[in-house]
Amino acid sequence: MTVLGIETSCDETAGSVCRDGTILSSVISSQDIHAHYGGIVPEIASREHEKRLTSVVEEAMQLASLVKGDLDAVAVTRGPGLMGSLLTGVSFARGFAQGLGIPCLGINHIEAHIFANFIAYPELKYPFLCLLASGGHTQIWRVSDLGDYELLGETRDDAAGEAFDKGARILGLGFPGGPALEEASRGGNEEEVAFPRAFLQSQAIEYSFSGLKTSLINYVKGRGGKMTEKQLAHVAASYQKAIVDVLLFKLRQAVDLTGVKTTVIAGGVAANNRLRREAERVFADCTAYYPPRSLCTDNAAMVAFLGEKYFLQGARVKTDLSVVPNLSLTH
Repeated sequence: MTVLGIETSCDETAGSVCRDGTILSSVISSQDIHAHYGGIVPEIASREHEKRLTSVVEEAMQLASLVKGDLDAVAVTRGPGLMGSLLTGVSFARGFAQGLGIPCLGINHIEAHIFANFIAYPELKYPFLCLLASGGHTQIWRVSDLGDYELLGETRDDAAGEAFDKGARILGLGFPGGPALEEASRGGNEEEVAFPRAFLQSQAIEYSFSGLKTSLINYVKGRGGKMTEKQLAHVAASYQKAIVDVLLFKLRQAVDLTGVKTTVIAGGVAANNRLRREAERVFADCTAYYPPRSLCTDNAAMVAFLGEKYFLQGARVKTDLSVVPNLSLTH
């Protein structure tokens, strides 16, 4: 089966082709324009998707050495995400599929991130625990099968990716914040600043990053907003470590609570090198996976791959397919 995947949940315009579980192409067009604003501007994001979708899909088809008639179905992200961005992608996908007379299926963005690990690791077996850490979500899921998920815990406020973005903004770094803060932390002493780590004394599987952000603001203000390059590296490294520590501490708690010894990390934050190195240490007694960086950030390969799985089970879209910006994985 050959499936075209389309992803437009936020600011990445992406297209991919999956055939029989193999990714034939994956094209991602990043909207660098948002760097001028220090964050994603929803209206601009949706307009950029409109400009880029046709060329992105055409490139994905060319790289796969296929023509439109070779496609059996289309899969597209329907949520969660930005309303305008989702609408642009879903509208394009429905029209594209209708023109070819093939089915179209809406895909859950969170679920696609989880299943991106299967693209890189076909040997991955159920059940496993997934730490999903991105700009919009920080959650720990028990995954028992396709469509069988249990939410073990999540953040009370900011997501981990959001904490990275806000931290980078406070420190005057670039956007997106995660890569900028990681770069700034190079050579820094991560023990220099004792930033808070929420819920380390609690058995509850939950996160909170708002206090960490406030602590960083107060730290910077206390120094008059001025730091040398070396001081900045120390602060960035300490802040990054605080996020990584609590992310993995709670995932470790979930492992000990459930007895599930297979863990995966998904979402944009999974691309962080400090997180990956520390995960190898924390889960030395487990089987731990995290996908290639190209599959961590938003992409259409995970959408096409998951879409094919559902199509093979007989799933089809309803005529009233709609986008759901706050779409849940369990409802």
